Amino acid sequence: MLRFGTYEQSYPRNMQVLACLRGAGVAVVEHHEPVWEELRHKFSAGPATLARIGAAQLRLLRRPRPQFDLVLVPYPGHLDVSAARRVAGTRPLVFDPLVSLVDTFVADRGRFRAGSFAARLLETIDRRALRSADLVIADTEAHARYFTELGGLPADRVAVCRVGAEERLFRPSWAPVEPFTALFVGKLMPLHGVETILEAARLAPDLGLRIVGSGQLERALVRRPPNVEWIPWLPYEELPAALRCAGCALGIFGTSDKARRVVPNKAYQALACGVPLVSADTPAARELLVDGESALLVPAGDPRALADALMRLAGDPALGRRLGEGGLAVFRAHASEAVLGRRWRALLEPLL
Repeated sequence: MLRFGTYEQSYPRNMQVLACLRGAGVAVVEHHEPVWEELRHKFSAGPATLARIGAAQLRLLRRPRPQFDLVLVPYPGHLDVSAARRVAGTRPLVFDPLVSLVDTFVADRGRFRAGSFAARLLETIDRRALRSADLVIADTEAHARYFTELGGLPADRVAVCRVGAEERLFRPSWAPVEPFTALFVGKLMPLHGVETILEAARLAPDLGLRIVGSGQLERALVRRPPNVEWIPWLPYEELPAALRCAGCALGIFGTSDKARRVVPNKAYQALACGVPLVSADTPAARELLVDGESALLVPAGDPRALADALMRLAGDPALGRRLGEGGLAVFRAHASEAVLGRRWRALLEPLL
């Protein structure tokens, strides 16, 4: 397999997929030019980034390539698919978009107005990228339905392979310390529902909350409640240790359509570590999790419900242990590297 494009090598989804493929015996060669690694916030990408992507693609097209049977375009590769199609020729092309550009920049982050030229352009890029692939990989069934509709694709051109977590780092290790502290890790964007998390902290002033991350909505943390600690950045390799000592991990609580379709990296990482997870009750979450058994699921955008869930966990250590064990069992059954490696092979082999 040839992994092609300007994808972000260090993005958790991309690292995890590579580990799954190689663990399943798939030989993977990278044909990569870095672009996204140097952008702190992807939503700030502009014309200069587009020019860099174009130049990187030209270098990739001119560079000698090894033998390969199939091309994989990882996230964020929407702009790479056209060049990858030229490289693939008649060989299969698989696209792992993770998200839609129009869904992310218009509907979720609100950077462009719906119906604007920019919004229509992003939708066109999405649609062309999806249609150029022989197989599109979605992370949830909800996302698969969305990609199928957005691209106007037959159902058999879109398949689901979940996100998972890198098991070299995220392993069962939960050992919470006192006092109880809920941990949120992630980019501060609308999808995650930062305002809901902060309001829940105000409603539960005796509970500690640690937020690790930065991004579009970090301004909301300037006047955060006194029981909220903010750490703008933590090395990726240190995240397991932060999870290990947390009372629970927080998923996402946004109310957008996109938030209803995704189960984020952080949720799988918590499950892999056996840490009890609290997240929004969405169609995507329900594909994987059962409220009260493998996670606590609360209504999206509801700070009162989130505060009540956190206070319930803080006051019932046995519940936390049951949820952690249930979440770990779900991870092992549906999202471990061994399970996902077999899933990737099952999806790729019929294309060859």
